[in-house]
Amino acid sequence: MAARDRYSRKLECAMCGHSGYAEVSEDDMPTRKDPDFRVDELPRGFMTERASKYPDKHMIRCRCGHVFKFQQKTVYAAGGEPRR
Repeated sequence: MAARDRYSRKLECAMCGHSGYAEVSEDDMPTRKDPDFRVDELPRGFMTERASKYPDKHMIRCRCGHVFKFQQKTVYAAGGEPRR
């Protein structure tokens, strides 16, 4: 079984400005067909709208109702950048 890369990613709603850090993980084997992306923990006020095994297709809903992609132009938590 392969190990998982874990990292934190800041989520920020473009509509209301609500923000927080999500804890996520993905498979670290580059030979796999998909990265098996998972959101392990979301900050209060955010929820998964549509789950996906790919971070650029995973959709998040803010408490204000705004829906956005997980992978957007945002910052990583200090020391939380994914290893590549």
